[in-house]
Amino acid sequence: MRSIKHLAILAALSSFLISGCWPHQAGPTEVGVRTVKLGIFNKRGVDQTYYAPGKTYFFMPIINDWNTFETKLQTMEMTFDPKRGDLRARDDLLFKTIDGNDISLDVIIQYRINPAKAPYILQNVAEDDFMLRQKIVRTVVRSVPRDIFGELQTEGFYISGQRQEKAEKVKEALNSILGPMGVIIDKVSTKDYRFPPAYQQAIEDRKIADQQAEKNKSQAKAAEEEYRRKVADAQGQVNTRVAAADGEYQRAKLQADAYFQQQESIAQAITAEGVADAKGIKAMNEALGGSGGEILVKLRIAEALKGKKIYLLPVSEGGINLKTTDINDLLRVYGLQGMAQKAAVKPAPAGPAK
Repeated sequence: MRSIKHLAILAALSSFLISGCWPHQAGPTEVGVRTVKLGIFNKRGVDQTYYAPGKTYFFMPIINDWNTFETKLQTMEMTFDPKRGDLRARDDLLFKTIDGNDISLDVIIQYRINPAKAPYILQNVAEDDFMLRQKIVRTVVRSVPRDIFGELQTEGFYISGQRQEKAEKVKEALNSILGPMGVIIDKVSTKDYRFPPAYQQAIEDRKIADQQAEKNKSQAKAAEEEYRRKVADAQGQVNTRVAAADGEYQRAKLQADAYFQQQESIAQAITAEGVADAKGIKAMNEALGGSGGEILVKLRIAEALKGKKIYLLPVSEGGINLKTTDINDLLRVYGLQGMAQKAAVKPAPAGPAK
């Protein structure tokens, strides 16, 4: 059995030696690049055709070299924490903001190679993944972000939208530099950022002051809303009272108008009655001024004297002199004479019968 295995191995080696080929493999996430060292059947130099992942290729040994490059997405994390990131040391980016303050920033870069550019990378950029990562990608991604993130004001780092905007700008700038080299930057993101201790304390103090200011603003706004509510309540009460006063005024006005109309009607009636009476009196005066007026006056005098006692006064010297006559004595005398006359004519009482 052992002799059979040995024979099989010898047969395979003989076949490779006879054919002059040797297997070269590209992993499932690798792209292969062939370099022709001795141009017998092919042009000398880097073969510009890349070899797809996950396959085995056969080339003559010695006169051909074989290189592979990783095609999967790779992450380069440059952070302050030495236990994390691309290096086991402090690796964050140090720079100044546009307003002159020192800052350190953690940056994460995700990149991959362009498989079609693998021959160009080998020929002009780097011989393997390690050299590509450390000598090319790392050098560029530690330089460009400093310049672009340094365009921000210090306060801008507190605003995630502004940091993200600069991260997109960094991505575009890196692709413009590394893209022609066969490296594609998929994403640039930021994590923590730090200021010098004294400035950091000033920032914290300012945050506290800003928070207190916002609290005061909220309280002031709440007080203002309460004031507005009270004003609205007071205005509602005033409106209610005004409406009540208006209603009372309208009611009093209607009553006054009705009373005025009533009194005006009464005045008109009195005027009409007075006019009618005046016309009657005028007509009567006109009637009395005629021939029948004297008769009517005599008739009225007669009616007035009806039932009244009439005394005849003595007349001397052609009439009674009312200026010199004492009327009271005259009446008294006439009264006594009347009584005497009544006594004279009164019959004597009858005596007892004899």
